[in-house]
Amino acid sequence: VQLVESGGGSGQAGGALRLSCAASGYAERSPPMGWFRQAPGQGREAREAVATITRNGTTTYSDSVKGRFTISRDSATRTLYLQMNNLKPEDTAMYYCAARIGDSAPLWHRAYTIWGQGTQVTVSS
Repeated sequence: VQLVESGGGSGQAGGALRLSCAASGYAERSPPMGWFRQAPGQGREAREAVATITRNGTTTYSDSVKGRFTISRDSATRTLYLQMNNLKPEDTAMYYCAARIGDSAPLWHRAYTIWGQGTQVTVSS
């Protein structure tokens, strides 16, 4: 199983970016998945949940991104997306997509066992 993120880059505060995560080697089309981020200088244990989506499409967001970010998926192509609008400098981080075995999609990084390599997002003021 492999997850590959793309779409990161630099943006201005108030701008938008769209991240993608392509899954391969995964038999299930719509596993529980999520986006997480790790701020500069922080370790893996400090990864913050951004948004998650369950097998049936139920989404959950952290308070810090609610109303600005949208998680979605295309099950046919096994691609997970994160639309990020109204970016803020504090959104600067390495963004990871992750998947897990199970039914729920909790906002807790330890619940996820499959991770991508990450894509950097940098927002300037």
